[in-house]
Amino acid sequence: MKIQRIETFCDPFVGFVRVTAEDGSQGWGQVSAYHADLTAQIVHRQVAPWALGQDATDIHGLSALVPEREHKFPGSHLYRALCGVETALWDRLGKAEGKPVCELLGGAPRRLRAYASSMKRDITPKDEVRRLQGLRDQYGFDAFKFRVGAEYGHDKDEWPGRTEEIVPAMRQGLGDAVELLVDANSCYSPTRAIEVGRLLEANGICHFEEPCPYWELEQTRTVREALSIDVTGGEQDCYLPMWKHMIAMHAVDIVQPDVCYMGGMVRSQQVAQMAHAAGLPCTPHSANLSLVTLFTMHLLCAIPNPGKYLEFSMPIRLTQVDPELIGLGACHRTDFDRLVL
Repeated sequence: MKIQRIETFCDPFVGFVRVTAEDGSQGWGQVSAYHADLTAQIVHRQVAPWALGQDATDIHGLSALVPEREHKFPGSHLYRALCGVETALWDRLGKAEGKPVCELLGGAPRRLRAYASSMKRDITPKDEVRRLQGLRDQYGFDAFKFRVGAEYGHDKDEWPGRTEEIVPAMRQGLGDAVELLVDANSCYSPTRAIEVGRLLEANGICHFEEPCPYWELEQTRTVREALSIDVTGGEQDCYLPMWKHMIAMHAVDIVQPDVCYMGGMVRSQQVAQMAHAAGLPCTPHSANLSLVTLFTMHLLCAIPNPGKYLEFSMPIRLTQVDPELIGLGACHRTDFDRLVL
């Protein structure tokens, strides 16, 4: 059953992919969020030429083929584009076989515990506590992630003193029954990260994400070795040799691949398997309100080393989202007949 047509529907933030096989069966996937319109161009220029005419059921083969054919361009956009086609093929196959994708990947559906993930730094500690308390009381969340430092802040806070204020405020406002995680988004040097880590330890924070610039693996390892809490990372990484190195050197306690950044389910499973062999759990990054949450749910149900949580971005309610706002009118298409002509 060959792939006949690949279409993208996108705006600058979110982009969906529809794959049609020669029998008319279809599946929907998504490229990574952020600059999705640019990524859609990569779908048609660097993924579709190798995918069209291939066996729609050989998803593992296609996931290996595209990076080989595009070996001169091993960067992030290629994998962000590949994810759109790969996840659409899993959707098509699941429909064709009448099975959930997690089962096709070797797992089974199960209940997942979610943590509510705050995407905000431009919020006072007092207002952030109030916001998370509302989510706890309305939706029953018992785990939350909030942000410390400034994104790539070079040891600077979003504003002076915010981190020292928000960490104890969260613990006091949400109580000991709630698990708390923090994300530093590559803010700190090792020395400052360890200082902040001591504050996190004193307040019962269980998860310290991306404390140092994510590409500085030795710095992250230094922080991990100095602290008793879990130091985590990997959301930005898409290159499998980098993952192999990161895991072998034990730079982190928990790996966090992102399905959309990685290039889909197959490559994300490969990261999880490498981590499993090293005794590390996998808590995937899924911080955008889009299909990545759904993809991650299936991944967590299929890997042997799932972490404790599914990341679920805030805001929680989506009832006011208008489908017209996500750019479904902007369509680009590549099909097999046009390609071979």
